[in-house]
Amino acid sequence: MKEIIEESEILAMLASEQTKRKAFSWIMKTYQQKMYYHIRKMLINHDDTDDVLQNTFLKAWLHIASFRGESSLSTWLYRIATNETLDFLRSKKQTNEYVDIEDTLALSLQDTSYFSGNEIELKLQKAILLLPEKQRLVFNMKYFDDITYEQMSEILETSVGALKASYHLATKKIEKLILLMD
Repeated sequence: MKEIIEESEILAMLASEQTKRKAFSWIMKTYQQKMYYHIRKMLINHDDTDDVLQNTFLKAWLHIASFRGESSLSTWLYRIATNETLDFLRSKKQTNEYVDIEDTLALSLQDTSYFSGNEIELKLQKAILLLPEKQRLVFNMKYFDDITYEQMSEILETSVGALKASYHLATKKIEKLILLMD
C-alpha cells in the first residue's frame, strides 16, 4: 500500500469487503498515536489509556459502515475517542464515589513515566487536572493538539463560541491555579 492515501480512497476501500480490513488497518496505523495521546492527556494512566484506545478502535470498526463522510475520518475518530474517554471517567467516578478522580489522576501524574517535565510543567499538568472535564478537554485539544475551534465543534458537537469561552475560562483558571501552587 502506498504511503500517502487520500481519504476518498480509504472510504472506497472501506466500502468493499475485500479491502475493508486493509483500509481499517491503515486507519489504525495512521491515527493510533494521535488518539493515544488525546486520551492519555485526560486519563494520565497508560493502562487505562490503552483500554480506552482499544475500545475506540473497536467501536470505530463496529460502526465504520455508518460513517457517512460528513466529517473527516480524524474528526470522527476524535469524537469516538473523546466519548469513550468521558464515559470511562464517568464510570470511574461512579465506581469510586468516595475518591476524587482528579486527585487520583494528579497522583498518577507524579508516579508515571509519562511525565518527565520540570516543575512548571508539573504545575501546569496539575492545574489542567483540576479543570472541569469539558474545559480540560477543550484546553488539551487547543493547546497541545492545536485543533481548530471548527474541528473541535464537529468533534464535541458544541458551538465555536462555547468552545472559545471554555478555552478562555480554562486558561484563566490555570493561571490562577499555578499562582496558588507557588
